[in-house]
Order: sequence, then C-alpha cells, then structure tokens
Amino acid sequence: MFSFRVIKSDGKARLGELITPHGKIRTPVFMPVGTQGTVKAMLHKDLIEIGTQIVLGNTYHLYLRPGAEIIKEAGGLHAFIGWDKPILTDSGGFQVFSLSRGRGDGRSRVRVKDEGVEFRDHLAGDLHFFTPEKVIEIQEAFGSDIIMPLDECVEYPTTYAYAKTAIDRTIDWLDRSIRAKRREDQVLFGIVQGAFFEELRVESALRTVERDLFGYAIGGLSVGEPKEIMYDMTELACQYLPWEKPRYLMGVGMPEDIIEAVARGVDMFDCVAPTRMARTGTLFTSRGKINIRNEKYKKDFSPPDLECDCYTCRNFTKAYLRHLFNVEEISAYILNTIHNLRFYHRLMENIRKAIEEGRFEEFRSAWRRAYSL
Repeated sequence: MFSFRVIKSDGKARLGELITPHGKIRTPVFMPVGTQGTVKAMLHKDLIEIGTQIVLGNTYHLYLRPGAEIIKEAGGLHAFIGWDKPILTDSGGFQVFSLSRGRGDGRSRVRVKDEGVEFRDHLAGDLHFFTPEKVIEIQEAFGSDIIMPLDECVEYPTTYAYAKTAIDRTIDWLDRSIRAKRREDQVLFGIVQGAFFEELRVESALRTVERDLFGYAIGGLSVGEPKEIMYDMTELACQYLPWEKPRYLMGVGMPEDIIEAVARGVDMFDCVAPTRMARTGTLFTSRGKINIRNEKYKKDFSPPDLECDCYTCRNFTKAYLRHLFNVEEISAYILNTIHNLRFYHRLMENIRKAIEEGRFEEFRSAWRRAYSL
C-alpha cells in the first residue's frame, strides 16, 4: 500500500518514488499548503494542471472548522474536498505553539503539559486540549495518507534545558501516537526536534529512528534562525536518518532553501511562501523575485517569466497583472498564485531531472549565479 525507494542519487541529493493509496509521488517534491482544505486562490483542476502531486492540510484549522466529525461523515478529507491525490496532514502543533509568544516564560494562550497542550483558539478564544491520542484520532477521521504526531516546537532562541525537555516530551508523545494509531491505510512520520543544539538534534534523530517508522520529518527550523544554522541542522539530522526512508523538512521554504536542503538529502517540502507572497504581489521568476505592484511594470508588456510555461505567463503581461493587483481584482491573486506554484513545481522538476542526469551540483551552482546568492 505504501512504499518508498531511492531511484538514483547524486551526492546526497536523492531522486525517489513514494507510493501511497492515492497515487505515486516523485521526489524531491513540493507540497502546496491547503490549510483549510483548499490551496488559497486555486481550484483543484488548476493544481493538477500545474503539476501538483500532493497537498498539505492543517489539522488545527480543520479541527476548528468544519470539524473532524463533519469531515469523517463526508467520507474523509479526500471526499470532503474533492481531491483524489495524496494528502499529508500536519499535527497542528506548530499552529498551537505559534498562537502567542514566550511559551516557557509567559505564553498566555498555551499551556504545555506532559499530557498534551491546552490552548485557546484564534477564533472565539475557546479552550481546547490536544493530546497525542486526540491528534491521531482527528487525522484518522480525515483519512489523510501521511499523518504527523503531536510534537513540541520550540522558539528561536531557546535554552538548552528547555530544548532537552521538549525532545523528551516529543519522543513520549510519539510513542503514545504510535500506540494510538489504528488505520493501516495511513503512515505516520516521526519528527526530529532539538532546536539549534547539535547534541540534541543528534539525540532526537537517533531516538526517533529507533521507532522504525515509515518516514521522518525535521521540525523546528525556519522559525527565525539564520539560514546557515537551518542548513547545518538539516544536514546534521539527515546524517542520522535512514537512507531508505523519506525525509521531510517541515515549513521550508524559499527556493534557495529547498535546493540547499535537497543537497543535504531532503525529499519533501511545504511552505506558504509561494501562495502568500502571490497575494501580496511578489512573483518568483527564473531571474529572481519581482514585485508586480512596482511602477516600472506599468508599460511592461512581457510575461512575468519568459522561461515559465504556466497559464499566467502564456497569456498575460506584467502590465496587466499590475493593473489587476492595483484595482484589487480577485483574478490577480489567482493568476499570481498559479504562476508561483508552477514556478515551484518547475523547480522540483528541474531538480529531479538534474539528479537523474547526475548534474545536480551544476544545477545548484547555476541557480546561485542566476539569483546572485
């Protein structure tokens, strides 16, 4: 029902194939974020047209609205949203922990206990309590292909003592999640934490791998730390993760971060950047980011990216997109998002091709030159 294999490698970069009950995924892969059961400003047919293989859903938001029972009654998340390709759902833990600041020293809306997490939601301020068992129960109601356990994501910076407590709690919660899991048509990933301490990252990776799960995620990065620290922690974690299992870097990232993480052995990525930035007028192109709102595009009748094959670039100019954005037309968000997500999928396609042809380092260097990194 589920399988993963590394087809070819080029250095640490891996070309892989992940089989799920809802289809095959070629890795490395980028997963658009469909927080509330939809990728913002996108129809499913458009997602498929641009090459989307899998989407991510958010347990926290879907638990609040419409609720796990409604989704279960609809026949699961695939049926509820009308998507027949793979779905990964996160645990909702990151959203819980990001509701307010200073968890260990004053997060007013979140209380972390060994039993679970007590929090007030961002809608009505109602009180909720997530346990590892409840998070698994919710995701089993969803029926997503890949599910995540509740984990404790610490802030940057944090103390060694708190980060150590967090990985101990995360491991305990993982064990409880494993015991709670019932469905065989879903796979559970373990999550490596450890903040920005090498010793703790290694400990977390080793202890997580002992559970012999289908795949492993690297969490707690891209939370404000310098990029070099993120790259170092990613590389360190990958050294201790099994070669034959898929690896997922949670919440990352920008195109350059994806390329650097692939170079360190990561297979799966998600991030809100391409969709969120599209809605603020930022477009990714083969020569860097552009802000379509800028005055200089007022009479620019060329497409956003001459190298892009998306619907937006095939049919519209920068001048028109600027006009749509400035008059606040909904189509501006749609066209920008189509382009940005297609840019990300093309990036992954080019990465996979470069690995297959044994020229990933050449591709990586060319990308850095084009983006002046």
